[in-house]
Amino acid sequence: MRVRHPENFPVASLLCPPALRAPIRAIYHFARTADDIADEGDASPAKRRATLLAYRESLHRAAGGESPTHWADVFRPLATNIRRHGLPLRLLDDLLDAFIQDTANPRYESRAQLLAYCAKSANPVGRLLLHLRGVSDELSIRQSDAICSALQLINFWQDPSVDMPRGRHYVPQADARRHGLTLDGLAQGGDTAATQALLRDLVAWAAGLMVEGAPLAMRVPGRMGWELRLVVQGGLRVLERIAAMNYSTMQRRPVLRASDAPAMLWRALRMRPDRIASGMSLA
Repeated sequence: MRVRHPENFPVASLLCPPALRAPIRAIYHFARTADDIADEGDASPAKRRATLLAYRESLHRAAGGESPTHWADVFRPLATNIRRHGLPLRLLDDLLDAFIQDTANPRYESRAQLLAYCAKSANPVGRLLLHLRGVSDELSIRQSDAICSALQLINFWQDPSVDMPRGRHYVPQADARRHGLTLDGLAQGGDTAATQALLRDLVAWAAGLMVEGAPLAMRVPGRMGWELRLVVQGGLRVLERIAAMNYSTMQRRPVLRASDAPAMLWRALRMRPDRIASGMSLA
């Protein structure tokens, strides 16, 4: 799926427990619509922000029991599932904060700043899924955050050829400088030895976060645990695809294909705490 922030969470797949498919669809539709408001069309940044603020107001009204007058196809099912499953409104607000932040096309000085963005743009999705599964311990939340931030970073390092022409810069400026680069220079779109070295470092960072969070997939029981294993392996497989391109993603976007599925499934089946990335190559 291709939602900028929660793009890698499962949407009512066959592995997802049937009872959770409706709330997951509702969350996805909410995020997908907000993503379209933030990104699609030719509206000005000010207009996008104003529309997202109106969207937030509709969220709060629906959560409070009012019948939605705008985006009813989003907020009717979402309100039902907020009531039925006690979905934390704060996490949905955090997602909207990230979409609103995107309309200004900010630049991030450090990895810490980028992770603070991921804490709103990606991590709420994992926390919502844990909430639906009744998981609330500190370790699980921490590992979920690591997985979700890793997925968000993987999307960034997969997509500079898509993001930079739109004015979206997610490479931390400190990392760019360390390789003798600037964000404006990166926006020129060429792959060089310096950009390849930069992407190699950023991919290693994302892989490390994914490995840090992946033990969660072996603790969550049932179908959702297997879903999470495949999400982890899918993210790691994208990183392998970037490596196979010699970290040259400034002008073209690596994608997963059907031929990647057997390797992902095999690795998901063989996942152990001490060999989460077994067989993976970033050389």
